[in-house]
Amino acid sequence: MSDSFHVEGAEEVFHSHVFNVERRTIRHGDTTFERDVAVHHGAVAVLAINGLGQVGFIRQYRATFDDFTLEIPAGTRDVEGEPPLETAKRELLEEMGLVAHEWTLLGRFMNSPGWTNQVMTIYVARQLTQSERAPAGPEEQSSTIHWFSPEELRQTLRAAPAIDSTTTIALHRVFGTFFDEL
Repeated sequence: MSDSFHVEGAEEVFHSHVFNVERRTIRHGDTTFERDVAVHHGAVAVLAINGLGQVGFIRQYRATFDDFTLEIPAGTRDVEGEPPLETAKRELLEEMGLVAHEWTLLGRFMNSPGWTNQVMTIYVARQLTQSERAPAGPEEQSSTIHWFSPEELRQTLRAAPAIDSTTTIALHRVFGTFFDEL
């Protein structure tokens, strides 16, 4: 059997405005098998830090959990050809009504490589200026903005039933071991 794998074909089995699902036929040597893959354009997230050192969060309803979550601003790269940084700037303005004058790339990570090709790109935004918020959709329109000092945030997240991976990665990359014991 060869060490190489390759996709021989793909059939779209589901289509939505956020992602598609493809059933891919994979060849590995003499063997073929199928895998369902959620095909996603990618997303961005922003860890907004104000002049007081507080981190900005959105509290919004998530249908996946039928509950409200605290998350850093994030969004899908749904504008064709738009660079990730431009998407991040747009999302920060839409969700928090903020314009940042300093941007730092924190990195990229694969959300769950076993079932989706989605890659998340995370930025830190500083030197913030308030502007007009333009939330999209009912969840964002009902969302609220919250600012936490690192210590307040640690206490808040420690009490949460779960923390999303994007927020966790961003906090660890910026604050290091401060959040290790969450």
